[in-house]
Amino acid sequence: MTRIYLSPPDVGEPERRALDEAFDSGWVAPIGPDLDAFEVELAAAGGRKHGVGLASGTSALHLVLKELGVGPGDDVICSTFTFAATANAITYCGARPVLVDSEPGTWNLSPDLLAEELGLRARSGRHAAAVIVVDLYGQCADYDRLVPLCETHGLPLVEDAAESLGASYRGRPAGSFGVAGVFSFNGNKIITTSGGGALVTDDERLATRSRHLATQAREPAPHYEHVEVGYNYRLSNLLAALGRAQLAGLDDKVARRRAVHDRYRDGLQDLPGVAFQPAGPGQEPNRWLTCITLDPALTAATPHQLRLALEADDIEARPTWKPMHLQPVFASCPARVDGTSEHLFRTGLCLPSGSSLSAVDQDRVIAIVRRGLT
Repeated sequence: MTRIYLSPPDVGEPERRALDEAFDSGWVAPIGPDLDAFEVELAAAGGRKHGVGLASGTSALHLVLKELGVGPGDDVICSTFTFAATANAITYCGARPVLVDSEPGTWNLSPDLLAEELGLRARSGRHAAAVIVVDLYGQCADYDRLVPLCETHGLPLVEDAAESLGASYRGRPAGSFGVAGVFSFNGNKIITTSGGGALVTDDERLATRSRHLATQAREPAPHYEHVEVGYNYRLSNLLAALGRAQLAGLDDKVARRRAVHDRYRDGLQDLPGVAFQPAGPGQEPNRWLTCITLDPALTAATPHQLRLALEADDIEARPTWKPMHLQPVFASCPARVDGTSEHLFRTGLCLPSGSSLSAVDQDRVIAIVRRGLT
């Protein structure tokens, strides 16, 4: 019996052909026509004018914050219920993450708690430098409320859309909100370049500066001339070729992940105490991962016990994100929390959700979940 992974890469013959063609073209170095084209295509996918292909979503966040002027002594507000990369990028600038909890209705950053935090800072004169909003598990946040809040307080908003490529909010694609959107193409994401990421923006200067800094800030001279510190953050042409083939199949991958999510709902929603990540008005998630929560008063097993039962059958499942304010490395950071993300961490479990998951394998997952909870 083969192992079922949480979210494996979904690649095939189109990706192989794209890599072979890029290899045969001779453009195997960090730049090339596939990278140029991938940036244009990513910008379009994110509803933006400009795209910059980078080594990771983390590097994209770092460059955006740097170009916003974030530095030592600054505070940057971000979601606490997220992967560590969001907060890590803030620390790369010498700044401090300020962690804000989720709202129960979508699990994304709470507009109410953000309003409280920004209001307190306005009254005390301790203004933040920026706000990073994460689109959790492929679902856009409530930008109808978040964008005006940031505008009122004069704060740039950065959309961490690492998990949400292909999703939309009120008809606008993920990546189109704030000063810039950031994508990740890690191996477990909805499309992959094996490793990589990108930023998309309408700000031409931000895109140009980020591209410059990502190539070690080399000046246009025949020798290697540098007037500022740069980074080795550029995506390679070969990986961009892989990304282009993946991006061409994005709609199909999103459709299949949504079908996986719907099938889990059909197969599990009758179980007492089982709930799924809710979607708010106007949200069209890409269903990158299907996540459930278990009410301990109603279910026969905890998420930990259910995960072990799945693992015993060679099926990978994973707890939902451990909030950043509970992580030892960020324990000293300011946090405006109300217990929502802690509850989601205690009760949540991510189920195998890959776009290549077969119906037979999904039946296997559903059967074990049902057996473990009844």
